[in-house]
Amino acid sequence: QVQLVESGGGLVQAGGSLRVSCAASGRTFSTYAKGWFRQVPEKEREFVIAISASGVGTKYADSVKGRFTISRDNAKNTVYLQMNSLRPEDTGAYYCAARFATYSSDVYIGGDDYNYWGQGTQVTVSS
Repeated sequence: QVQLVESGGGLVQAGGSLRVSCAASGRTFSTYAKGWFRQVPEKEREFVIAISASGVGTKYADSVKGRFTISRDNAKNTVYLQMNSLRPEDTGAYYCAARFATYSSDVYIGGDDYNYWGQGTQVTVSS
């Protein structure tokens, strides 16, 4: 069982930066692929960014390419989402997700691919 806890959300002005973290329980987090999704009320959950268990592979939603990066620190069982050049449309609840990776290089972008989710952290970007 893996438990995920996000932190670091908040209010930021457009053009600013924010880093959100996702801390995981369990000693084998390094064998899990991770991803970030976001959701606003009355809209579908949206894929943002993901990283393979090995850390070699990453995938980004087109809307965040060049602005967001994902990284992980296996020693701390933590995955990070660094968000730069934030826009009002980046506002939403951000959720981290994890799943055991079949292959260490696999990257998963579908919400249904993941079976562990955090509780979410709110990011609000003001114009």
